Amino acid sequence: MSTSPARRAAFRDVFAVPEFRALWGAYVLSAAGDRLALVALTLLVYGRTRSPLLAAVAFAAGTLPYVIGALFLSGIADRFPRREVMVTCDVIRAVLVGAMLLPGMPLDALIVLLYAVTAVQSPFDAARSAILRDVVSGERYALAAATLQSTFRIMIVAGAAAGGLVVALAGARSALGIDAATFVASAVLVRAGVRARPAAASAALAPAGPAPASRPSALHQLGSGIRVVFGDRALRTLLMLGWLAAFYEVPGGLAAPYASRLGGGAVAAGLLIAGSQLGAAVATPLFTQRIGPLTRLKWMGPMAVCTCGVLVAAAVRPDLAVSIAIFALSSAFGMYQIAANTAFVERLPNERRAQAFGLANAGLVVGQGLAFMAAGAAAEVVPPSTVIALSGGLGALVACGLALRWRDMSPAVGRHSARHLGRQSSLTRQAPVHAVRSRS
Repeated sequence: MSTSPARRAAFRDVFAVPEFRALWGAYVLSAAGDRLALVALTLLVYGRTRSPLLAAVAFAAGTLPYVIGALFLSGIADRFPRREVMVTCDVIRAVLVGAMLLPGMPLDALIVLLYAVTAVQSPFDAARSAILRDVVSGERYALAAATLQSTFRIMIVAGAAAGGLVVALAGARSALGIDAATFVASAVLVRAGVRARPAAASAALAPAGPAPASRPSALHQLGSGIRVVFGDRALRTLLMLGWLAAFYEVPGGLAAPYASRLGGGAVAAGLLIAGSQLGAAVATPLFTQRIGPLTRLKWMGPMAVCTCGVLVAAAVRPDLAVSIAIFALSSAFGMYQIAANTAFVERLPNERRAQAFGLANAGLVVGQGLAFMAAGAAAEVVPPSTVIALSGGLGALVACGLALRWRDMSPAVGRHSARHLGRQSSLTRQAPVHAVRSRS
């Protein structure tokens, strides 16, 4: 047996796993389809009506339906095999988008169909997030999560522009047809590339005796997920660290008025949005690859504070180049989310994992929506730079409290040894949830 030190996991080790390649490819196709449908239908509605209100109603499909689906449909990925949930969601979305192509489809029906497509995205995302931990584990899980996070941020930056370009070149109806095809391709990729696994909830109940006579309802599943996540002090803290994005994502929501104050237009706004996303897209993989898991946990709290605190510099009303640098630096510190994500998933019982991710996603979307609305209202009376600075300062205060709370709980940054952390992490992965909950 070799006595050489173990090689640190690399991204090539993650992409060497065929199942992860299938999940990543399906994620790219699904995300591209989501953005394409949203842009195409928004432009189609505005082109028919010239109504900014109806166009905004169509664009709102990215928020409210997703939250409803995240809360009430994510648990499906715990009750049923997750691969089959993903495939079914893709097929349903392909059918719904295909229905949009029917001649003479009324605008209100188109908007309803788009809302349904977005709602079905929630259980797909929950199933993908939950099954990722089954496909890769340990340090490879952190690298896989970093890959998906960076991919997501790149899709945000490129998705709207690519969607607009496809609509401009091919037309809205053709773009919707392409969208339906991406969902079919995603379903085929998942079905062929991801191994079949039993439903997590059924597998957890199997040793205790025969299967229950009826499956739990969506409300019961939601209640169980809430008790698991909010009944554990560590999970609550990690969840709120994730939700801090509502504070530091505000620059993206105010990019247009911020650029206007600087005398810029659409290009300047696009650069500001890119800066607010690409910092993390570049820094997250480097952080995950080069920094070990204990150090990531140790730095998680301080980096969360910095992510928000950097935005306070916007109060001095810097020029465009400096503003882009500030937003990019804030985004780069957001790589702490990988540490929070990894600690969160390691502490969750497998049979509640999808519902917990659904709760996390729903809370993040709601928080961002409320933050954007509050920031937009505030920017009506004070400069956008002041609003961004205030959002960053408030977020930094909240992050300080969460960082101190985490320091008291985490062996990586508290009084305990790294050896104890490894032992505790192992117990967390193996024991049922009631055995690993920390004291509230």
